[in-house]
Amino acid sequence: MTASELARRRFAAVALPHLDAAYSLAKALAGNGPDAEDIVQEACLRALNALERQEIEQPRAWMLTVTRNAALTFLARRAPPNPADIGDLEREGRLTAPAPGPDAEARLIAADEGEALRGALAALPLPLRETLLMRVTHGLSYRDIAAATQAPVGTVMSRLARARAALAQALGDKR
Repeated sequence: MTASELARRRFAAVALPHLDAAYSLAKALAGNGPDAEDIVQEACLRALNALERQEIEQPRAWMLTVTRNAALTFLARRAPPNPADIGDLEREGRLTAPAPGPDAEARLIAADEGEALRGALAALPLPLRETLLMRVTHGLSYRDIAAATQAPVGTVMSRLARARAALAQALGDKR
């Protein structure tokens, strides 16, 4: 059996079961389906190439990491660079949700709660959004998220707290 044939078999066992999760993460990071499809296609190519020479212990976390990295490459080519760290975002005021307007009740009636949540998620800075999605949507551990994002576990915990606080503020949660 050639290395390529072995990689294809390993791809079917390791990556294919996690394509839905990869697409979900890619769509949340990119903001739309067509870009998410391109990202997942690139992630699959990267995964196939990596499986020729690499053993995978945690397939789900690994596939989401590959997808995240493909998404970051895709987004970097498409958009101007983001500030380098969360502190920069705070100083720029990009972590603060706008104050609710005087007609909050009319906005709530007009907007579906699901749309409000999707909008609030989309408004989060990418480092916060990807960390929150990997934890809440995909159930990755802090350690797996840290490995995927190449950030310390403490940073992952901080990003989760900030993302949750920003969502609560954006959605008007007064807990």
